[in-house]
Order: sequence, then C-alpha cells, then structure tokens
Amino acid sequence: MVFSSLVFLYAFLPAVLIAVFVLPKHLQNTALLLFSLLFYGWGEPVLILLMILSFTLAYLLGFPIARNRSLRPRRAKMWTVISSCTTLSFLFFFKYYNFVAGALSALPFWNVPVLSALRLPIGISFYTFQILSYTIDLYRGNADLQRNYIAFGTYVSLFPQLIAGPIVRYREVDAELRNRTVTVPDFAVGVSRFCAGLSKKILLGDPLAQAHLYYRDLLSSAPDTLSAWMSIICYTLHLYFDFSGYSDMAIGLGRMFGFRFPENFRYPYLAGSVTEFWRRWHITLSAWFREYVYIPLGGNRRGRLKQLRNLAVVWLLTGLWHGASWNFLLWGAYFLFFLILEHFVYGRYLSRAPRFLRHFYTMGIVCVSFLIFSETDLGVIGKTALYLAGVGCPSASSVALYQTRMLLPLLILACIGATPLPKRIFTRLTASGNNASWIKPLSCGLSLLLCTAYLTDASFSPFEYLNF
Repeated sequence: MVFSSLVFLYAFLPAVLIAVFVLPKHLQNTALLLFSLLFYGWGEPVLILLMILSFTLAYLLGFPIARNRSLRPRRAKMWTVISSCTTLSFLFFFKYYNFVAGALSALPFWNVPVLSALRLPIGISFYTFQILSYTIDLYRGNADLQRNYIAFGTYVSLFPQLIAGPIVRYREVDAELRNRTVTVPDFAVGVSRFCAGLSKKILLGDPLAQAHLYYRDLLSSAPDTLSAWMSIICYTLHLYFDFSGYSDMAIGLGRMFGFRFPENFRYPYLAGSVTEFWRRWHITLSAWFREYVYIPLGGNRRGRLKQLRNLAVVWLLTGLWHGASWNFLLWGAYFLFFLILEHFVYGRYLSRAPRFLRHFYTMGIVCVSFLIFSETDLGVIGKTALYLAGVGCPSASSVALYQTRMLLPLLILACIGATPLPKRIFTRLTASGNNASWIKPLSCGLSLLLCTAYLTDASFSPFEYLNF
C-alpha cells in the first residue's frame, strides 16, 4: 500500500485514525503496530515475517548490550556486532545477493547461482537502518533500553515512514513512543503537511514522470539534444517532488499521531554547491551515514588521506544503499568526485563566485547525476551523455520542440514549487490577524479533491521507493 492510493486515503487512514484515538493511551502503540503490519503486508504478506524477525532479534539482543555496556564493554561490543551483523545479513541477502552473485559469475572459474525468485522487500533499507540506529545508540549509551516489545515494534514498523522515510533514529522518538499527546493544532498541522506532500507527488511528480518517459522513448527512436536534456530535467524535478512529497506526507502523518519526525528535504535545488546540495537532499540519510559510518571511521580528524578513504567508503555505501546495480555505484562515485574537488581543490573559489553561477554549476551536476541514477543500463547512460553534449544527433527535433512548448506551464510551476515561495505566500495568507483562517482547511480540501480526481482517472503513478 502507498500513501497516494484511494485505498489508503479513504479506507486505511480513516480506520487507523479512529482506532488510535478511540483506544486508551496504553493501547495506541498496539493499534499502530497492527495497522502498520497490515499496511506493509498489503503488498507483501509473506515478507511481514522477515521484518518481524528482524526487529524481534534486535529487541532481544538489546538486553545483553544494555546489561554489559558499563561493566563489561567488550562483551557489550560483541553483542552489538552480533546484533548489527544479524540485521545487515537480511539486507545483504535480499538486496545484494543476486548482484554479488552476478558479478562473481562474470569472473573466470566462478559460477555462483542467481536466485531468480528472490524478491526485494520494500522498505528493507529504511527499517534496517532504523534498527541499526537503536542497536548502536544503545551500545554508545545514547539511548535507553526499550523493554516494551510493542513499542519497539511500533518504532521499526511505523507505517508513515516505513517504506519512504525519513530515516528516524530511535532516540528521536523514544520519548514519544513512551508517552505522547496530540493536540488539535498539531493534528491540523499534520493534515496540512500531508495534503501538501500528496499534492506535490500527485499533481507535479507524476506528470513530470510521464514527461520523462516520453522524452526517454523519443531518445530511443529519434535522439536529439533537446530531448536528452528535457528527459533528465523532467526526471530531476519528478524525483524531488516524489521523494520530498512522500517525506512531507510521512512527517504530516507522524504529526497526526503525535510524532515529530525530522525534516528530510530543504529546497535542495537552491543549493550553490554539491556539498550544500547534500545538506539539503535526503537529510536523514546523510545524517545517518555521517554519524554511524563517517565519524566512527575518523571523519576528517586523521589526515587528508584517511579523510579521502572515509569519504570513499561513505559514498560507495550511499550508492549501494540506493540499489544493487552498477549504475548506483557509479552514481556514488560521481558525487564523490565532485565533493572531493569542492573540499580540496576549488571550494573556496566556488564560494566567491556569483550566486547564479554557483547554482548553474550545481544543477548541471545534479541533473547529470540523475541520468546515472535513472538508468541501470550503462550503455544507455553513455549514449544519453553523448546526446546531452550534442554528439551524434541534431540539436532539436520538431516533435521535441512541440512537446517542450506544451510542457512549459508544468515546468514553470515545478520550478516555482521547488522554492520556498509557495510556502511563504501560503504562510502570509494564513497568518493570524488576516481573517483568513478558512484558507488552510479550504486549500487542504481542494488539494485532496484534485488528487482524488487524478487518482480516479489515472493509470500511472510510479513508486520510486521500490529500490529501497
């Protein structure tokens, strides 16, 4: 099940809201856990067992970690390693086994069987990282032992952020798992945030995805430079509205149930460098790798060579986290290259350049990165990169020019929507004292109505998180 479906909007969500707020406080986590398992099992009923097994083992192994961390730190470390390796083993087998098997089989004298029936459980990367955050923080003493199995299962499986993030570290919601209160203003903020995210995903993200596929098909039959650029521009905008829309919906849903999830996107397409872009894009993923990989490896504290090594490890893992394919490794290496250049070569000069030049530089790099991200066929990536440079194709076909003119209103709306301007206008209109308290509920109702109309008629609504 996904948030952007009629079943979720008009059956599942009303049912869970009624159940949670009718039940007494001590049963609310139980209701959320059961509904979250139903949400996950809607599309993958068998793989519920994998998630339950994963968080049950982490829950049980938390006890010896907490018991030994003060008096027997070596033993606590041993249990932490056992728990972490157990959790990661599920992720490795289901997400990376076939990729590794295929790579090894390409070598002489290796013949590792590929398991064609192996399916990737949706959201396994998200809930694996959340379990690991609990285990590691518990060992470090940054989190308290969670003795309540239901509360821990709720944390891991909580449906608002189960399959699409943000990645919530355990200590960020520990207090709310134990005791939370939902006020009417909080609930209203959650509804408003959810409707904003739904609109971003349905009304902007999905049409942009269709446009991307149109230009990609055009490239395969009659390639031209304009189609190549429009393909990656549409995909770049689509990915932002899809990813940030799901994050907005997750944050809004969490707020409705009394959880305050961290922000995940802060207008990344306003960035003036690749470094700044990654401070704004998928913030919780960057924070996770920084806290649990980069800093433990030494960060930038042990000399330049080790810092380069640490950056390489982080970006190798970041690429692999997004998918078990060579293009994702290339995507991670691509960003690593530019981040190293900014850190050690031209970063100080870039910071002095005019804002529009820094933005043009950053968006050019980001757009090309999403060509690598969107295509698993390295040959197609290479051909499209040549088309972007105008090699082997005309600059623009009449079909591409016509389609681009037709898409201009959507592209302009998308470019404006990727800035803080709509939020600023909306905040000003709904500010107290303007006698406009009706604007927020009206806008939520109107956006829900438009999204419902689109979903009723549409047969295309991609779910980009299938890789995760």
